[in-house]
Amino acid sequence: MKRHGDGVTCGGCALSAVGATAAPLLWLSMPRTRRHLGGGFENEGMDLTVLLTELPFVVLGGAFLPLLGFTLLARLRDRWRGTR
Repeated sequence: MKRHGDGVTCGGCALSAVGATAAPLLWLSMPRTRRHLGGGFENEGMDLTVLLTELPFVVLGGAFLPLLGFTLLARLRDRWRGTR
C-alpha cells in the first residue's frame, strides 16, 4: 500500500478543521436552532439541551464527512493512476 505525502495528509486535516468550524456556524443559522436558542420574551421557551444533544453530532459530522469525501477521492485517484 502506497503512502501519500505530507501535503495530502495536511490537506485532509485542514479540510476536517474547516468542516468542524463551518458545520456549527451553519447549524446556528438554521431557523430550528434559532427557535431553540433564541428564546422568547425574557428567554421564555429557551431550550439549551440542543447544545448537549445536537451540537456534538454537528461538529463530528462536519469534521468527518469532508474527510471521508477527501479520502475516497484520494483512493479513486490512486486507483485511476494505477490502471494507466
